[in-house]
Amino acid sequence: MALEHAILVSLSERAGSGYELTRRFEKSIGLFWSATHQQIYRVLKRMEEAGWVAVDVVAQSGRPDKKVYTVSDGGRAELVRWLAEPDPNAGPVELAVKIRGATFGDPAKVAEEIVRHRAAHAERLDVYRQIEKRDFPAPAGLQGQHLHQYLVLRGGIRVEEGQVEWFDEVLAALHHPKDA
Repeated sequence: MALEHAILVSLSERAGSGYELTRRFEKSIGLFWSATHQQIYRVLKRMEEAGWVAVDVVAQSGRPDKKVYTVSDGGRAELVRWLAEPDPNAGPVELAVKIRGATFGDPAKVAEEIVRHRAAHAERLDVYRQIEKRDFPAPAGLQGQHLHQYLVLRGGIRVEEGQVEWFDEVLAALHHPKDA
């Protein structure tokens, strides 16, 4: 995923200046996606050149004019395309941005992507559990190298369990949204 898609999601939620967008990233998307002020401004310029955002210049008294960015029709089309596009290599950050932006595209397509990723993580979890059962049937007595190998495997199991649980939570919410 490119920073452009995270910015399209954020600007779809609310128009804003580059400064406001930077502050939003720090408080929300930035919790899992890091982007500097300079990166955001460079990407906004590229997005404007690509026709994905429109810019409104707002005059300010005693300060430089402020550029307020909104998502253009071209940007909305790109966001819809990206949200629907399967990405077998997407990690948790990309999936989180897709989930956050689902309302601006086809939530069913985002759910399909989550189902695919859930299946891959569940399969990996099964493999890790088989390895644990086969190679470490009595973990309480492990020491040294074998203990260290076991601990790493347990870390992998915990990560995969967490991913599968999160995907289950997302799918339940997307298929059965709570009344607002």
